[in-house]
Amino acid sequence: MARFPEGFLWGASTAAHQVEGNNTNSDFWLMENLEGSVFKEPSGSAVDHYNRFKSDITEMARLGLNSYRFSIEWARIEPEEGQFEASEIEHYREVLLACKENKITPIVTLHHFSSPQWLIRLGGWESADTPARFARYCAHVMRELGELIPYVCTINEANISIGIKKIMKRYALKSGSPGAQVGMNMENMAEKMQKYFMGLSKAFGVPPTEVHSFLAPRSEEGLAVIFQAHVEARAAIRQISPQTKVGVTLSLYDIQSVPGGEENARDAWQEEFVQFVPYLNEDDFFGLQNYTRAVYGPDGLLPVPDDAETTQMGNEFYPEALGAVVRYVSTHLKMPIMITENGIATDDDTRRIAFINQALKGVQDCITDGFQVLGYMHWSLMDNFEWQLGFSKTFGLIEVDRNTQERTTKPSGIHLGEIAKENAI
Repeated sequence: MARFPEGFLWGASTAAHQVEGNNTNSDFWLMENLEGSVFKEPSGSAVDHYNRFKSDITEMARLGLNSYRFSIEWARIEPEEGQFEASEIEHYREVLLACKENKITPIVTLHHFSSPQWLIRLGGWESADTPARFARYCAHVMRELGELIPYVCTINEANISIGIKKIMKRYALKSGSPGAQVGMNMENMAEKMQKYFMGLSKAFGVPPTEVHSFLAPRSEEGLAVIFQAHVEARAAIRQISPQTKVGVTLSLYDIQSVPGGEENARDAWQEEFVQFVPYLNEDDFFGLQNYTRAVYGPDGLLPVPDDAETTQMGNEFYPEALGAVVRYVSTHLKMPIMITENGIATDDDTRRIAFINQALKGVQDCITDGFQVLGYMHWSLMDNFEWQLGFSKTFGLIEVDRNTQERTTKPSGIHLGEIAKENAI
């Protein structure tokens, strides 16, 4: 593999709720512990990264990785509206200092799907007041920690509700199409949902139709709320911590077409990416998250071919997607790209290694052709809590025995680290 540019960021990503454990003030904690929950299991102590972050970060450095994308949990920082917890700020200061001590560049995400319970009670991600509330939280974090944060992603996968809506529609049609790029439990969904939403309504104290968590079905107005939250957060961050580079991440498929499907593919790109470009033009970088492709025909999205290799998530094994999406995004955004998530859920680590190699070959070709890519963050650092699917999906470079919380680095983690070290010489 050809060399990558000097200063290229090599790392892995996590999300607070998926790895820290005991995120008791978040909406997801409440939802996953309800009777009749659509979550296959609760997160519980997850992989105890909240207490084990120092050794986890040290292991990243030992492998040769030089960056770490992780999220700060809003529900910990502001468990009640306007009540900011100094002890939790200090916790994340320790995480950032552990990165500094290990010469790891932190890339901080300020919202990765989970939200404070109080926000949902006040209208959640459909409320016109949420952007200001989110910007206030971001301002507090950056006022306290900004000097330690060189890169910040305001919101993870701000467009994810579009993909969720599509996967729910595809499931209803039983089309065998690609899975969503987030863990959705679609088993017996229709019969579960009525009881589940009644439980949510009681727990949050709002009507069932007004439980607007980040991953809930989204109106057009709600989608605008999310992107406005990014805009207001970006302004607040720049005022307080002007040296910090600000971006947002989007979930993007490599959208392709067969003859007759070109218009459908163009419409999909417009819906999932192009319509949001005006919100992003003033960002410092773009966070690109890709796992597979989506192919459109004359009648819409085509199913994954029967003979295709698939991952635990039902996605087609297609690492070539990453380079293609870098190229497409670069035709619309004139800014550096950070690959903030890319990976596969599989029990066969040899396939993870093959995926990494092929994905990075595509990235290297993009760089050779003049596209600016800042770094590659593999998803994920560790096997973790895949939302509604629980702990059944293994994305990690590091295996975790949840009975003992013992870590075992997989060959793929060693392999990615070796690539990073070769490029550091």
